[in-house]
Amino acid sequence: MKEMDYVIWKEGKYYVSQCLNVNVSSFGDTIDEAVNNLKEAVELYFEG
Repeated sequence: MKEMDYVIWKEGKYYVSQCLNVNVSSFGDTIDEAVNNLKEAVELYFEG
């Protein structure tokens, strides 16, 4: 995967991650989990 630009913010008890290159977002209990989930979501977006 090429470089991915994203932002992360805390919403309630979760960290939300949003890709700035494509309209995909995800979340997780930790920042690392949110980023990893976002990477997986972006990969699935391009597979589909």
